[in-house]
Amino acid sequence: MALCSFFSVFLIYITLFASSCFAADPFVNFEFEVSYITASPLGVPQQVIAINGKFPGPTVNVTTNNNVAVNVRNKLDENLLITWSGIQQRRSSWQDGVLGTTCPIPPKWNWTYQFQVKDQIGSFFYFPSLNFQRASGGYGGIIINNRAIIPIPFATPDGDIVIFIGDWYTRNHTALRKTLDAGKDLGMPDGVLINGKGPYRYNDTLVPDGIDYETIEVHPGRTYRIRVHNVGVSTSLNFRIQNHNLLLAETEGSYTVQQNYTSLDIHVGQSYSFLVTMDQNASTDYYIAASARFVNESLWKRVTGVAILHYTNSKGKAKGPLPDPPSDEFDKTFSMNQARSIRWNVSASGARPNPQGSFRYGSINVTEIYVLKNKPPVTINGKRRTTLSGISFVNPSTPIRLADWFKVKGAYKLDFPSRPLTGTSRMETSVINGTYRGFMEVILQNNDTKVQSYHMNGYAFFVVGMDYGEWTENSRGTYNKWDGIARSTTQVYPGAWTAILISLDNVGVWNIRTENLDSWYLGQETYVRVVNPEATNKTELPLPDNALYCGALSKLQKPEDIISSAISIMARSKLFLTLLMIVCAVIPISH
Repeated sequence: MALCSFFSVFLIYITLFASSCFAADPFVNFEFEVSYITASPLGVPQQVIAINGKFPGPTVNVTTNNNVAVNVRNKLDENLLITWSGIQQRRSSWQDGVLGTTCPIPPKWNWTYQFQVKDQIGSFFYFPSLNFQRASGGYGGIIINNRAIIPIPFATPDGDIVIFIGDWYTRNHTALRKTLDAGKDLGMPDGVLINGKGPYRYNDTLVPDGIDYETIEVHPGRTYRIRVHNVGVSTSLNFRIQNHNLLLAETEGSYTVQQNYTSLDIHVGQSYSFLVTMDQNASTDYYIAASARFVNESLWKRVTGVAILHYTNSKGKAKGPLPDPPSDEFDKTFSMNQARSIRWNVSASGARPNPQGSFRYGSINVTEIYVLKNKPPVTINGKRRTTLSGISFVNPSTPIRLADWFKVKGAYKLDFPSRPLTGTSRMETSVINGTYRGFMEVILQNNDTKVQSYHMNGYAFFVVGMDYGEWTENSRGTYNKWDGIARSTTQVYPGAWTAILISLDNVGVWNIRTENLDSWYLGQETYVRVVNPEATNKTELPLPDNALYCGALSKLQKPEDIISSAISIMARSKLFLTLLMIVCAVIPISH
């Protein structure tokens, strides 16, 4: 058959490609159909973004060094990109899923992400990065398991549980966008969801009847790894489980010094995993609570998520008041001290056999320093905008990395200031010029009135210090140069600073942004461009064959070929290749 002749050639191509680019590491394939569904998580029917008809979406469960192929079919009525928060995309910012590196997937199109989870372990999540879409859902978990030869620094848990917490509005993302475009604040959220569901009716006044809530069933005496992600819009949340200790074990790919917390503040975009032992009596179920932080708590009582922890031998429903949050509404030092207590486990092995602490970041000389300062929204050219160091970022029509590859001039400026501008704020596509193999110190100064979370794609950075007031050169004397946690998202408290160190060893163009969706949407981001002056596939993979084109390169875009896209993803499956060889062996090749 001619089909088998074609597939035989195609098979050789794929095999050569896979062996040259990805060695012997296995492929894991996923299909994502992204569409709207109607759901009522807070009792009000609304449009929600689902993946494969589910909200939240499926968990991407893989192992260190797996090659991951995710075929995304966009059934929304607007452009789509999926970003893989905390996945470093080594050598391949092409797959990062943000507008600075990738053209969006148009409606009714599909596109296959292909990346390797190289030298990573831990708890992460994915979400749609465009158009405020995360406020309507579209998110799901990522678990990267250790290879069998690398021991984990705790006994193997009896189970693995993923929990998404986040503030939620009953208006969908398009309505929220219109509010921001009109120069208004979003206002107080309508509630907090836990795994896409509203609160258990712990209070008849605050919670209406008929709300569907999350129940997590556990066995008494067993220990579970509970991975918690704040996927909300802009609210820091305090997470706690009634009468149970949270033994912190890992955050965003780094094993931590293990210590117990009765509750932990989890800021927007952050991920933690806890070891929780089911050591309480089963007279009743227990509350799982996630409540708003750093707000007027008497006014924000409705902004509380409540789920149920149900022992298999439980004798009754949870009742009574929720477990208390920290009693520090007017004392912000508690949360900062808690954040400082989260330390890197320097003796544990991460994705590699050597201990995490063998990378002695504190002894490396800093080569470049950037102070990124944010402040309350400002008006620029008649529009309400947010800024970093006086610049409100404008997404380029031609993604930065594509513009470099095709030598498109004027797509962006490589002139982001190392210190905040002192004059009038401006709107620009201004990018940080990072030095390949440099060691960058970034001070995140938050002069706004609410907590900001900052995330950097492509890297895990070291959180070495935080304090209230303005950062000065003398602040370096307080830095933790030994076991500061390595992670990809850190909080910056209002009127405070956080200092991070970044080893610029990953070539590409990498987004650094606030995770607070309202501030991000209005311009509080930039990119760090890291280029190896000696172009080589060893430090950056070439432009992918299925690259999308837009902006100045739109004429290069061919009509979508759904069949070839489907073949591309299937061909990476060992099962598909095996079956293909069998079919071609059994069916004679003829014309």
